[in-house]
Amino acid sequence: MKKIALFGSTGSIGTQTTSVVDEFSDRLELCILSAHSNTTLLLEQIKKYHPQFVFVTNQQSFELIQKECEHISVVVLYGWDSLSDVLSSCKIDIAIGAISGFAGILPTLICIEHNLTIGLANKETLVAGGDLVKKALQQHPTARIIPVDSEHSAIFQCLEENQIIDKILLTASGGPFHTFTGEQLKHIKPKDALKHPNWSMGQKITIDSATLMNKGLEVIEAQRLFQVDYDDIQVLVHPQSIVHSMVQYQDGSILAQLGQADMRIPIQYSIFYPKRMKNSFTPFDFGEFLSVTFQKPNTELFPALPLAFEAGRIGKSMPCVLNAANEIAVHAFLKEQIEFLDIVAIVKEMMNQFPITEITSLEELFELDTKVRSHTTNYINRR
Repeated sequence: MKKIALFGSTGSIGTQTTSVVDEFSDRLELCILSAHSNTTLLLEQIKKYHPQFVFVTNQQSFELIQKECEHISVVVLYGWDSLSDVLSSCKIDIAIGAISGFAGILPTLICIEHNLTIGLANKETLVAGGDLVKKALQQHPTARIIPVDSEHSAIFQCLEENQIIDKILLTASGGPFHTFTGEQLKHIKPKDALKHPNWSMGQKITIDSATLMNKGLEVIEAQRLFQVDYDDIQVLVHPQSIVHSMVQYQDGSILAQLGQADMRIPIQYSIFYPKRMKNSFTPFDFGEFLSVTFQKPNTELFPALPLAFEAGRIGKSMPCVLNAANEIAVHAFLKEQIEFLDIVAIVKEMMNQFPITEITSLEELFELDTKVRSHTTNYINRR
């Protein structure tokens, strides 16, 4: 049995991971779960999967879960202070990093310190904390990250050993508004932006997909994962979401990974890597897709993409500023405090206001993240 630690078990990637566990219940065991505030679903998961340990990062939710589990054989813990001790006491084969946003950085770094294999779906870990992750991986060479994001999993699967990459072709669905005019984009409401045409995802990442900020974050993530120059990463809008990404080699050959728009596939791949296991998921049928199209993104209407390229090229503290400001702006949009087009405008303003600094410790990263969030919130409230 492979033993899994699932961080962010109640979110979109988390629940799709439990679906993979259900598919291979004779091979996989959930030993550690974590969640923030979805106590109803977390309790259901505890009763179904019988984990040894459960981490809850919201105080009120922790107290509720702890009370409900008084007569259940499970250890319920608050925050991450005990995670290192827990990982030392139980043999985990793979950790799935499915926590949304900046909050996923700390448990990922702790897992690296314990030389674990990490199936990483949390792009903010590499965007905001990429330098710290790189340093941690250098200090713990037996730890490794297998990307779970569909695009980065595709790239990972297309890599050939000892071959020089000429270019990474990162595909984007374009979200629900890639055919809209600038005038139409002025009138977008949260309910419209949350209707992704292809993928089933959480609210924050769905809004990011609509602005193309998600693809911008993935550009930074790809650079961190695969150590290519930003000039060698090209984004292509591919509305059908069949080709999940491609790698072009110096001889002109291009390798692509294709499949259903189903996150369970890259999740399963990360868990069983390098094996490919037969499953009962609906297979891809070329007969249903008679055309596959690609186009360049409209960076004038969707400026999040060049903004992310800019933050990535600057490096140092700027990707953290980009990420933190975007998380606050997306949250404000979902609460209808700002308009759709304000999201990226606010992120750009925060990037202009914060100086470029070196990030040498987790404490410095957390301090900067807190400052940017506070400053962005105040900026929105003053508008």
